[in-house]
Amino acid sequence: MPISYWCILIAGMLPHLTVAVAKWGKRDFDNAEPRAWLEKQTGLRRRADYAHRNHLEAFPFFAAAVLVAQQAGGLQERIDLAAMLFIAARVVYTVLYLTNRSTARSAVWILGLACVLSLFAIAAAA
Repeated sequence: MPISYWCILIAGMLPHLTVAVAKWGKRDFDNAEPRAWLEKQTGLRRRADYAHRNHLEAFPFFAAAVLVAQQAGGLQERIDLAAMLFIAARVVYTVLYLTNRSTARSAVWILGLACVLSLFAIAAAA
């Protein structure tokens, strides 16, 4: 299986990891209404929830880009590289989000978007 497919799996797991950070160790977590509970959080928990939401938003575009590049017959090495760079960007993005470094986080978000766009460019060039 290509590395880029493993990257889809990792990207799909990132939202679960960040929401776990938001919920971890809070005894008053309300599993009956988790979204309402998350909305009341502040600080690190709030940022972790927002990172969780952003990972969910980014995932479909990334997964589609990998699959389109693969189906179009793009060079696998380039697809894998773009996918790995996307994952690296998203991990750094998460750390920056959790540590409340918004300007750097936005720059890394743009890098992740550029990786997705490059996957479509790889497909177009195939």
